[in-house]
Amino acid sequence: MKALFLRLADVAAAIWGVLPARLRRALALGLFVLEGRAGDPRTGLRNLFAIEDALDLAINERATALGRGEHPKHRLTRYHDFFVERIPDGSCVLDVGCGYGAVARSIARARPSATVLGVELDKSRLSAAQAADNPPNLSFARADATVSLPAGPWNVVVLSNVLEHIENRVGFLKALVATARPATILVRVPLFERDWKLAMRREVGANWMSDPEHFIEHTRAEFAAEMASAGLSVVERVTLWGEIWAQCRPDAGADDA
Repeated sequence: MKALFLRLADVAAAIWGVLPARLRRALALGLFVLEGRAGDPRTGLRNLFAIEDALDLAINERATALGRGEHPKHRLTRYHDFFVERIPDGSCVLDVGCGYGAVARSIARARPSATVLGVELDKSRLSAAQAADNPPNLSFARADATVSLPAGPWNVVVLSNVLEHIENRVGFLKALVATARPATILVRVPLFERDWKLAMRREVGANWMSDPEHFIEHTRAEFAAEMASAGLSVVERVTLWGEIWAQCRPDAGADDA
């Protein structure tokens, strides 16, 4: 369905592209202005935020096409480096919710003496991860991280854009510590305080999350409270590119709780 939609968009774009660029943009802007005035300011803002969401999808699709199937954010934000730099060579690394395996591959290539396992529930993403050009110290497996995980001990567990997809995050983290027994947990989540418009979106009743499958987008305070409730100490926290990147360690006795 998505492929068909994109093919139709290519046809429509060819027709639309006949118009001069300045005229195209003026027409689009005029429509946005009218949509923002269709009702009171609250309604207008909700309308415009919905357009912004659609525009973000279009931008991400074009960015991924430019990156030949891989989103350029991996290269531009260099968030992989945050994980790699905090993983000693020789570690046993578990990447939970690894998706297409981009982060796991970066870790495995940068740490050739490490053993890296990526687990993913989505079959298509897992197949893509397995079919990629993977180094010999990297493997993948299918697993629902909220139900079961490969038994530890694992020196490091990576949770890159995973926690926001889980409703009972504290329970999940406690079970993760008990099962995987990691020395370090590396976390990446979207930051709610990245833009004033998120607070405005929530205030006017518009969508304020970057993914419909998210249960939360953490404030700094919410993130700190959840880690503490899960028995994790935040050793390091960086807020960059609208995200929280954190290195956490289980408190003494946390895996026995």
